[in-house]
Amino acid sequence: MSQHKATIRWKSDGGDFAHGKYSREHTWSFDGGVTIQASPSPSVVRPPYSNPAAVDPEEAFVAAISSCHMLTFLYLASQRGYDVSAYDDEAIGEMTKNEAGVSWISAIVLSPRIEYRGPRIPTASEARQLHEDAHHACFISNSVKTRISVV
Repeated sequence: MSQHKATIRWKSDGGDFAHGKYSREHTWSFDGGVTIQASPSPSVVRPPYSNPAAVDPEEAFVAAISSCHMLTFLYLASQRGYDVSAYDDEAIGEMTKNEAGVSWISAIVLSPRIEYRGPRIPTASEARQLHEDAHHACFISNSVKTRISVV
C-alpha cells in the first residue's frame, strides 16, 4: 500500500557510555523535511541524560493515536455532512507493567472537544458513533494492542 519513513539520529556526546552517563538526546527526521528534537522521557531517564523539552517516544505514541483518530473523525464527519470548525484533544497515555513486568502504554484516553458550524450538528449519539467509527477505521489504533477510549 504505502511506506512511511523516519530517520533517527544519535551521536555520542563523549559521556561515559559504559556506565550509562551519556546523553540520549537524538533527532527524528521525516520525509517532508521536518526534524524534531527527541529524547527519552525524563520519567525513564533522568536529566541531564534526557531533555524534558524534547519529544519522547511515549508522547509521540500518544500523539500519533490522537492525530490518527482526529484525522479519521474529520474525514467521517465531512462525509456525513457535518462542518467541523475546531477539534482539540488532551490525550493521555498510561504507562503500566504487563504480566511479565515489562512497561508498556496500556491505555490511552482521548478527550476531544469539537466545535461545529452550520445547520447540521450531530446529536450526542451521532457524535459517539462518529468516534466509534473513527476508532475502528484509524490505521494506528488498528496497529496496536493498547486500550484506546474516547471520553
